[in-house]
Amino acid sequence: MTSKPTLSNTSNALVAYSARKFVPDQAQNMAEKADNVHPVYNIDDYQKLSKAKISKALYEYLASGTDDEQTLAENRSSWKMWYLRPRVLRPMSRLSTATTLFGERLDLPVFTSPAGVQALADPEHGECATARAAGRMGTMFGLSQHATRSIEQVAEAAPDTNRWFQSYILKDREMTLRLVKRAVKAGYKGIFLTVDSMRFGYREADARNGWDSLPAPHRLVNYDEEQKSELAATYNGKEKKSWDQNSEMMFEQNVSWNDVRWLKENACQGLPLVIKGIMTGEDAALAVEAGADGVMVSNHGGRALDGCVSAIDALPEVAKAVNGRIPILLDSGVRRGTDVLKALALGATAVGIGKPIFFALSVGGEDAVVNVLKMLKTELEAAMAICGVETVKDITPDLISRHPSGGPAVPYIRSAL
Repeated sequence: MTSKPTLSNTSNALVAYSARKFVPDQAQNMAEKADNVHPVYNIDDYQKLSKAKISKALYEYLASGTDDEQTLAENRSSWKMWYLRPRVLRPMSRLSTATTLFGERLDLPVFTSPAGVQALADPEHGECATARAAGRMGTMFGLSQHATRSIEQVAEAAPDTNRWFQSYILKDREMTLRLVKRAVKAGYKGIFLTVDSMRFGYREADARNGWDSLPAPHRLVNYDEEQKSELAATYNGKEKKSWDQNSEMMFEQNVSWNDVRWLKENACQGLPLVIKGIMTGEDAALAVEAGADGVMVSNHGGRALDGCVSAIDALPEVAKAVNGRIPILLDSGVRRGTDVLKALALGATAVGIGKPIFFALSVGGEDAVVNVLKMLKTELEAAMAICGVETVKDITPDLISRHPSGGPAVPYIRSAL
C-alpha cells in the first residue's frame, strides 16, 4: 500500500502523484494499490483516490467544513429531498446541454467555481490545469484571488477559455481595484465578488492538524505585485490555529451594498459582476438593487457559516426574489448530473463545482478535471432525456417537486469518503 506523505513533504508527494495525462486504466491501477479505493465511475471516486494519496492534513483542509460540518453534510444530503418528475414520449434526437451566460456559449451548464490554492493538488500546473480543462469542455473557469497562479499566468496558459476573476474586498481597497483591473486587462470576461467571507467559519480540522499557513513553496501570487506589502506575513502569520483565520485578516470589515457599485464603477470596466455568497431572498433583492449583473447562491461549500441551509434549499427563495431579472448561479454540493438538472429546474442558469476539482487534480491533473466535467455532462444528458427535456431552455419548475413526506435525507459523512 502506498505510504501517505506527511504535511512537510506534501508538495513533493503531490508532484509524484499528479499525472499530466489521465487514463482510466491508470486510475484503476492506482485504486488497486490503495485500501478502500475503487476505479473512477463518479465524482466521489476521485475523492476516495485523492484521500489515499495526499496527506491527512491536506485532505482535511480540502474536504472539511466548519464547526460540526452540518452545512457541509446538508449540502450533499439536501439534493435527495428534491425529486425529478420524468416525462415520456417526447422527441430527444437533438438533445443539447448547451446554454448561454452573459452572451457567452457554455457547452454545458456546469463551470469550475473560483477556488484558491489549486497548486496544493497539482503543484506543477495549479489553476492553469483547471482553466485548460474548462476550455476543453467549452465552459467557464473561475480564478480565485487567492490562487497559486497569477491572473496573467492563467490567461497565458488558457487564452481561449471563458475566464472569470473572483475578488475579495481587501482592507487595501486600492489593491482590490488593481487586481480587478489586471483581470480586465488580461481578457477575463466577468468578475465574481465574494461577499460571505469577511470572516471565515472556524476550521476545526485545520486547527487539529496544524494547518495554520500555506505550506512552502506555495504563495498567493496575485499579491506579489505589492513589493512593500505585508500581506504574505498576514496570510501566513500563524497567529491563529487555522489558516483561514489567518488569511481573513486581510479582508475589509466595513463593507456595504454600496461597494457593489463602487467596484463596478471603478474597476469592472463594463464586465458583468456576479455577487457570490447570496443565501436569502432579501439579499438577492438587495443585490439587484445595488446593480449586480448576477447572483451566486453559495455557502462557500460548507466552509463559512455552519448551521445555515444548503445551497439547493436556498435557491427557491433567491429565484423568487430575483424573478428573472438577472442570472442565478449556484455552487456547494453539486456532485451528479441530476443535481445540475434539479438546480436548473429551481431557477439556476448554471452551477459550479469546487471541491471535486481539487480531488481530480491530485489524481490526474488537467485530464482528470476534464473527466469530471464529462461525467457530469453524461449524467445530465441522461437525466434530461428521461425527464423529456431536449434543451436547457426546456427545463422548467414543473420538472421538480418535494416528496409529500419531505423525502429521505441520505446522510453524508465526510469521513466515509
